[in-house]
Amino acid sequence: MKTLIMVRHGKSSWDYSVSDKDRPLQERGVNDALLVSSEFKSQTQKVDAIFSSPANRALHTCMIFVRQLNLPLSSVQIKNELYDFSGESVFEFISNLDESLDSVLIFGHNHAFTHVANSLGNSYIDNVTTSGLVHLNFNVDNWNLVEKGTTKQTIFPKDLR
Repeated sequence: MKTLIMVRHGKSSWDYSVSDKDRPLQERGVNDALLVSSEFKSQTQKVDAIFSSPANRALHTCMIFVRQLNLPLSSVQIKNELYDFSGESVFEFISNLDESLDSVLIFGHNHAFTHVANSLGNSYIDNVTTSGLVHLNFNVDNWNLVEKGTTKQTIFPKDLR
């Protein structure tokens, strides 16, 4: 069994004249990431590895989760393939994951994560919201065999407020 947990970055700010990769989180983005990570932590989910897009907003969201879940910073790897908005690079990233990893947590962007969730899960999701989490299970032993799985759960900030 392979488990993929995807988290879209928190609400970002457009108040600064910076590149897209450098855009920071808004205060709401920080608070929503805390809400979702706290709910996720209460479910004591095992995580073998954590991967994040290099974008500031995704990394900051990732760090909030890492701290909330008491995971070592050394378990985080930054992957350019997750700075993707279509989903094609994310699909490729998933299929190339190390087979020794059973449960993977990734941080990235939309439209990619909504597309991946709807393509690989069995529940339609209109939109993975900012700080939204989608948990997918696959009844396979190899990541390159992932085609269709089960949408185990979604955690969206609006459902926790």
